[in-house]
Amino acid sequence: MTTTAPPPEPEPVQRHDRSSRSRLVPPMPTPGWAGWLGAVVLALFAGALRFIRLGEPAEIYFDETYYAKDAYSLWRFGYERETVDNADDLLARGVSDIWTGDPSFVVHPPLGKWMIAAGDWLWGLLPFQTSMSPEGWRAAAALFGALSVFLLVRVALRMTRSWLLGCTAGLVLALDGLHFTMSRIAMVDIFLTFWILAGFACLVVDRDRARERLADLVDSGAAHAAVGWLGVRWWRVGAGVCLGLACGTKWSAVFFVAAFGLLTVAWDYGARRRFAQQWGRWLLLDAVPAFFQIVGVALVTYVATWSGWLFTSGGYGRQWGTENPGGVISAMPEVLQAPLNALRNLFYYHWDILSFHTDLDASHDYASGPAQWLIMRTPVAFYYEGDGSGCDATSCSSAILNIGTPAVWWLGVIAALVMLAWWVTYRDWRAGSVLLGLAAGWLPWFAFPDRTMFVFYALPVLPFVVLAIVLMLGLVIGRAWERPPYWGRGWLAAGALQGVVVLLVIINVLRLALSGPEAHFGWMWILAASLQVVVLLIAVPLLLTSQWGPVVGGVVYGVALLLVIANFAYLYPVLSAETIPYGAWEERMWFETWI
Repeated sequence: MTTTAPPPEPEPVQRHDRSSRSRLVPPMPTPGWAGWLGAVVLALFAGALRFIRLGEPAEIYFDETYYAKDAYSLWRFGYERETVDNADDLLARGVSDIWTGDPSFVVHPPLGKWMIAAGDWLWGLLPFQTSMSPEGWRAAAALFGALSVFLLVRVALRMTRSWLLGCTAGLVLALDGLHFTMSRIAMVDIFLTFWILAGFACLVVDRDRARERLADLVDSGAAHAAVGWLGVRWWRVGAGVCLGLACGTKWSAVFFVAAFGLLTVAWDYGARRRFAQQWGRWLLLDAVPAFFQIVGVALVTYVATWSGWLFTSGGYGRQWGTENPGGVISAMPEVLQAPLNALRNLFYYHWDILSFHTDLDASHDYASGPAQWLIMRTPVAFYYEGDGSGCDATSCSSAILNIGTPAVWWLGVIAALVMLAWWVTYRDWRAGSVLLGLAAGWLPWFAFPDRTMFVFYALPVLPFVVLAIVLMLGLVIGRAWERPPYWGRGWLAAGALQGVVVLLVIINVLRLALSGPEAHFGWMWILAASLQVVVLLIAVPLLLTSQWGPVVGGVVYGVALLLVIANFAYLYPVLSAETIPYGAWEERMWFETWI
């Protein structure tokens, strides 16, 4: 008789003197209420900026001509209807009977327009306010613009464990011109950005919660704790809901669904790998549920955003299945045919929408590709009125230029490069997540070079641009740097380049003095400015490693914030339709492509 030796008992997870929770989940700053207070104050500040003079201009402008009318149609009929030819004028005068009996073919999902309509309805409930007004159809955008500031403060605080950096993120977002102008117009991009940011916020919280549970399992000393079940991940489910709502606003959110789904799985793998390398159980307990909690929940949520179209009968393509019977559905029980036909009709509608977006290549004066977005080369003139009246000068202008605050976006380009270097060097999860958010909102657009695109397509990228800036400033003010071996040679290179910059400036100034403005070399100014940026990129890290490092860090932080504040304040008149002298407007058009 033979016997088989029993399998060896699994070894308990190794315990450490320092708790796993403190290593996996650094504590949040205390007192906790201070972080919430900062988020509320900055959201109120952003809301005040956006709601003041919200009704100016007192007319439909730019794409409000589509979204405001579609929103009212959804609120009244449950689906979008065609309007009469002079609908804009009628709506501006408060006339609501602007519809024909025909359904309208629209190319974006309905959720953003439902939010515009709900905001207008709520605005009409306020004392001394009316619905069907410019303030009404812009109210939801202003509200969710302010709420996105609140969210970003909380996200940045949780990622950095710093009140200062969290509040800095909120302030920078509140003072960005692209975010500001998109929060004051009845368009859906601000809602898209809000839901994407909300989904990311849920995943950041889920990361902490999951690591807390994992740390508690490991500290308990239970066998196989590092690959144990972590329970239902409700914050990750919440992320799926938010991302589904983002897709229900604009399809471009689907890239974030894919990116964030991979991100949350990568975070889980990174946490578990500290304690175990069992791929099979990790995939079963984390990756598979993550797919259903992100992608599955997002899909169900997305379909739910079409409820108005599904539960009514007059929308575009709603009767396509009835007009084209047959197939497998016709052989099914009658009780199933109606709902399945509705979904079939929805699929047909989506095919038409996809064809529209695929073939969209119309020319537009303010169209710009993704390569131009981060440098704000071609903003969009949402509104311009130059009739010469309204101020003390002989000629006046009123404009809304849809442009990001250059100090934010140009600094963001540098910050993105810093994040890339930080992630490559240290594999820091914060740098990686910011880079992934940037990539998801920006890189896919390069696949459609012939499509008509605009700078405001970059709005969902903005929260990650701001996070990159904040994380970079955190590195500057909050880290003890070791002096690198090339410290002396670095100063030598910086000094030589600074000398070249001074020489270029002197040459240009002399030519201007001797030959007049027409003689200056524009390319030499550009070269001098570019070299000056290189000098700063070399010199600032070197200064941080000197005895003056903390002082330099504080100065860099303060200068960066002052640049953002001053730049936004300077551009504010052309962001908000303020009536100013024509010369003042012209001063703010820094480049020909801004006009």
